[in-house]
Amino acid sequence: RTMGKPSTPSVKTENNDHINMKVAGQDGSVVQFKIKRHTPLSKLMKIRFRFDGQPINETDTPAQLEMEDEDIIDVFQQQTGGLY
Repeated sequence: RTMGKPSTPSVKTENNDHINMKVAGQDGSVVQFKIKRHTPLSKLMKIRFRFDGQPINETDTPAQLEMEDEDIIDVFQQQTGGLY
C-alpha cells in the first residue's frame, strides 16, 4: 500500500441539475438513465420500447418481431408534456 494523501471523494459540480442512475434487472441487466434531480421517478417508470422503429407490445415475442441475436431494443421515456 502506498502512503500519501487520503483519497477524497470527487464532487461533481458540472451539470448538477441531472443525475445518472442505473436500473438493474433481476437477470443482472443494467440500463442507464439521465434524469433531472427533481423529476418524479414515476416518469422513469413510464417507458416505451421500439424495435426497428416500430412500437413493441407487451405480448410480442422475439420470433414475431423477427429479432436476431444481439439485436437492440430502443427505450424511450414517455413524453407527458412540453419540452424540458
